[in-house]
Amino acid sequence: MQTLTIARFEDLALAQPIQRAVAEEGYTTPTPIQQQAIPHLLEGRDLLGCAQTGTGKTAAFALPILHRLGLAHKKPTPRHTRVLVLVPTRELAVQVHDSFRVYGKHLHIKTAVVYGGVGQGTQVRSLQTGVDILVATPGRLLDLIDQGYLRLDTLEVFVLDEADRMLDMGFIQPIRQVIEMLPPRRHNLFFSATMPPPIQKLAGSMLVNPVRVEVTPVASTVEIIDQSVMYVEHDRKRDLLVKLFQDKSLSRVIVFTRTKHGANRVAEMLDKSGTPADAIHGNKSQSARQRALENFRVGKIRALVATDLAARGIDVDGVTHVINFEIPNESESYVHRIGRTARAGASGKAISLCDDEERAYMKDIERLINKKIRVDESQPYHSDRIANLTNTPRPAPARKGGGGHGHARGKNHPRSSNGRAGSGSSGNRSSRNLGRRR
Repeated sequence: MQTLTIARFEDLALAQPIQRAVAEEGYTTPTPIQQQAIPHLLEGRDLLGCAQTGTGKTAAFALPILHRLGLAHKKPTPRHTRVLVLVPTRELAVQVHDSFRVYGKHLHIKTAVVYGGVGQGTQVRSLQTGVDILVATPGRLLDLIDQGYLRLDTLEVFVLDEADRMLDMGFIQPIRQVIEMLPPRRHNLFFSATMPPPIQKLAGSMLVNPVRVEVTPVASTVEIIDQSVMYVEHDRKRDLLVKLFQDKSLSRVIVFTRTKHGANRVAEMLDKSGTPADAIHGNKSQSARQRALENFRVGKIRALVATDLAARGIDVDGVTHVINFEIPNESESYVHRIGRTARAGASGKAISLCDDEERAYMKDIERLINKKIRVDESQPYHSDRIANLTNTPRPAPARKGGGGHGHARGKNHPRSSNGRAGSGSSGNRSSRNLGRRR
C-alpha cells in the first residue's frame, strides 16, 4: 500500500465549495487517513479503512462523498437516499450528520439522520421528499424500511462505520439485512478500528477490489498517552478518586465504570465531594444524555462518568484525563477508553485504579499494548500487596450491564462517548486538522 503525502487540503482535488467550508473551519492540514483515503475515494475505489476514532475518519469519507454529490446535481427521489452512512449509536449518528452539514454548507445537499430512542415523526417527514445523505443506526433504519418510509434500491454510496463496534453490539445480522437491500452496483466504504474474523468476513462480502488504508493500529494508539496504574484496595478507590480531583489539571475528565449503576454511584459521589459530574449510559433518556454531554463540552461539569458502550462515538474537545475507575475485562476496551484523550496529536493522561481482583486484567492489557504501564506509588492509598500479586485468578466476566445494548429493532438503545484532544491545543488555528471531527 503506497502512503501518500499531501501537505494541504488545497492539494486534494476537492470541489471549491468544500475547500471553502474546510478553510472556514480553520483547517489546512489533512490527517494521515485523510491523506491516504480521499484520493482513492475520489477515484471511486471501494475502501477498507482500519482506523481508531480521533483520526479524522469522518472527514476522510464525508469530503469525497460531498464532492461526488456536488458534481452530479441530481435531485433525490422521494423516500430514497443517494448515500447511506450506517453507524452503531445515535450520538455518533448526530455527530456524523453534523459533519456533513458543516462540510457541505456551500452545496445544495439535503441530509437527514435517523436513530432510535426518540419519536420517528420528524425523521419520517425528513425522508418524504428524499435525501442526498442519510446517517442512520441499524434498528431505526430497518424499522423505517419495514414501514415503507424508505427504500435503498437506488443507493449510490454505502458507508459502514465502526464495524467492530457493530459486532460488539450485536448488529451484524441487521447489517446483512441492509446489505441485501442495496443495489449490486454501488460505492462501498468500510471502517473498523479492529479486524476480528467476523469483520473480515463481512468486509470481504461487501467490498469489491478495495484499497486498504490503515493508520494507528490498536497497539500503537496508546503510545502518545501518559499512562499510569494506581494499585489500591477496593474499599479505598472512591477516596483515591476524590483525591485525584483535587489536582486542578484534571479539568475535563472521563471516568469509566463497568456498569450503569456503578456510573451513577460514582457520578453522585463526585458531585457530593465538590466535583461537578454526571453519568452517561444506556438507561439515561436521550435528552439527559445530550444535556450531560453539552454540560461536559461547555465545562459546566468537570467529570463525565461513562460505561464501555458509552466509550466511543462522542466528540468532546479537550479531554485532559481518562480514569479507569474499574479496569475493563476486555483488553481492547482499555485502548478504546484511553483513546478519548490525546486526540489529533494532542497530549493526554490515562490513570487506572486497580484492585486485587483486577490485577489479571492489567496484565492482559500490558500484553496487548506490548508495554509496561508505569506504577504510581506516590498516591496516598498505594497497595504494595496488590502491586506484588502474581498469578492472580481472572475474575468472572462482568455482566454487560455497563452501557446498555445497541439499537435492537424497535427498542430504545444508546451508547457512546468519545473524548477529544488532550490538555493542550494549537495556538495557531491555521495548523489544525480535521481530526477534531473524527
